[in-house]
Amino acid sequence: MPAREFNMLTSDDLVTGEAVALDLPPAGLGSRIASGIIDVVATIGTLVVLAIIIGVAATHADPALADAMLILTTVLVFVVVPTTLETLTRGRSLGKLALGLRTVRDDAGPISFQHALIRSLVGFVEVYAFFGAPAFLSALVSGRGKRLGDYAAGTYVVRSRVALSLPHPPPMPPHLAGWAARADITSLPTGLALAVRQYLGRLPTLDPASRVRVGTRLAEQVSEHVAPLPPRGTAPEDFLAAVVAARRDRDLARLRRQDDARRRLTSRA
Repeated sequence: MPAREFNMLTSDDLVTGEAVALDLPPAGLGSRIASGIIDVVATIGTLVVLAIIIGVAATHADPALADAMLILTTVLVFVVVPTTLETLTRGRSLGKLALGLRTVRDDAGPISFQHALIRSLVGFVEVYAFFGAPAFLSALVSGRGKRLGDYAAGTYVVRSRVALSLPHPPPMPPHLAGWAARADITSLPTGLALAVRQYLGRLPTLDPASRVRVGTRLAEQVSEHVAPLPPRGTAPEDFLAAVVAARRDRDLARLRRQDDARRRLTSRA
């Protein structure tokens, strides 16, 4: 496999701050267009309804007041509402909710108010002022389907209805079983645990240099949750496999004890 930084990741993997590949591919152009159509129809429909209400209410009002209300409504519909919706839903509009999409930062983190605002402002120009032509052309040539608003905000859209697939839990390396039984191994943070599982599952696909580099990096993070450390000279992948296997066995034993206690309590009731 060609040497790349964090080689087990593909170009379609999302990488969180803990360097975890979540395998959420960028949304396709067709789903982006369908989502955009839903959003445009909802936005234009809302604008028309509000414009009719304002027109009826302002029949006998000052024309200047009616114009100001119309401008305010336009800003509300095209900027305030989509910005607020994407901020509160962490990157989802009506169209994205319907099609299982969401907007994330380029580093795969959740978007903030600033990202949503920039997307809405640029989106008004590229989608409504120019009838979506700039957005379509930009998404067509972008490897991640990014429209101009995505480039300006540092975001892109992913498919969120994809099940996270994890490899089968690794077995305990026999030569580390004794050490693991005596070691104090605390629960790993979710992101780190997923990163270790994915690394161990993709070992056969890694070239030797990447295998050592990534394994050493993960082993350094995991060592903060382990005492004492394994014997000197232990390979990073063996250390990681032992930690994952030990935590799995201990968690299973804890769950069995809880089930036994629950059954005893319910049998006495």
